[in-house]
Amino acid sequence: MLYHLFDWLENFDVPGARLAQYVSFRAALSLIFALLISTVFGNKIIRKLQQLQIGETIRELGLEGQFQKRGTPTMGGIIIIISILIPALLFARLDNVYIWLMIGTTLFLGALGFLDDYIKVFKKNKAGLPGKYKVFAQVALGLVMGLVLYLSPAVVIKENIEVRHKGTIENVHFSESETKSTKTTIPFVKNNNFDYAEVIPLKGEAKTIGGWIVFVLMTIFIVTMTSNCVNLTDGLDGLASGSSAIVGVVLGIFAYVSSHIGMASYLNIMFIPGAEELTVFAMAFVGATLGFLWNNAYPAQVFMGDTGSLTLGGIIAVFAIIIRKELLLPILCGVFIAEGLSVIIQVFYFKYTKHRYGTGKRIFKMTPLHHHFQKPGNAGIDAKLQHPLAPIPESKITIRFWLIGLLLAVITIATLKMR
Repeated sequence: MLYHLFDWLENFDVPGARLAQYVSFRAALSLIFALLISTVFGNKIIRKLQQLQIGETIRELGLEGQFQKRGTPTMGGIIIIISILIPALLFARLDNVYIWLMIGTTLFLGALGFLDDYIKVFKKNKAGLPGKYKVFAQVALGLVMGLVLYLSPAVVIKENIEVRHKGTIENVHFSESETKSTKTTIPFVKNNNFDYAEVIPLKGEAKTIGGWIVFVLMTIFIVTMTSNCVNLTDGLDGLASGSSAIVGVVLGIFAYVSSHIGMASYLNIMFIPGAEELTVFAMAFVGATLGFLWNNAYPAQVFMGDTGSLTLGGIIAVFAIIIRKELLLPILCGVFIAEGLSVIIQVFYFKYTKHRYGTGKRIFKMTPLHHHFQKPGNAGIDAKLQHPLAPIPESKITIRFWLIGLLLAVITIATLKMR
């Protein structure tokens, strides 16, 4: 919004109006504003939640200090959503299709999470919105996002083309025309590109259409998986918000280099016109999650609830798909995926052992994974699977997961040069 205002003011030679042309300047303002909104106005929202008695319902899980959280306001994801949307609307170009995709994702999943929290808090239904409805909504979002990326004429790339001499890359240039493409970035291979159409054993137009079908299906899977994994990670004070901030920084870097023709050439990745505006959104995302930590860090004064966690996961997924870095998410979002996989493995193994031996067994003391380290173990026959026997303090678990997230973030960035 302000970009267009300053663009108009530049016609009258207003001092400083030209600064709005620089993405780096607008991204910095976006981060600062998001940080201020989530900290300053976040306190007012927390007090309002307390007045409405929107407190978290605590189940008996046998975890140390869990009942100290009883009555802590939930639905704090509202703070994150507001802190993302206001800076994005103020500082991003509103004629950019990618910005509207991100705004749509934020609003849709924010509303879905809010409905889930509303049922839990006001309807006193601990289960919240039935899982099948949440999955259906996530699948619908993935379908819409995939189709928009397929159908919109504004969604194009310039493919990176290697110039080789005796097997050595001497230069990387880009095709002159902007094209629709089903290609994405893949780590640890020479060309850094992977075309979804390659998995279709057809030729010509049928192969192209098949590639887009696979692309849309992948979009649905990634949006659903990532959103649910972040949702499962939101179990310790500051864990989901801090981990999301780390991911947001990396995605912002990727958006910037993907839209900078010189950097894209150096890194040998496709050039995505218009993706630079996503840097502004990414910095709003980082500012909002870091600002939320002001009140969410241990001991938390507010929980984000599904209003926040479903939204954060969806934003990460859609953002990565837009900049064609979704196949890097297993590395970048390793903490989130480990949390989700721990639940899947636990349920599968329990059902398998119950069917085969008549008694269900567990691999983890409790899932998601962070609760395994938080819950005391019982020495005995299954002592090996109970490690560590002594519970680890919540704050230490959170910081260790952050450190792992930082390490994975560095590795993810490094993969662009590891071929």
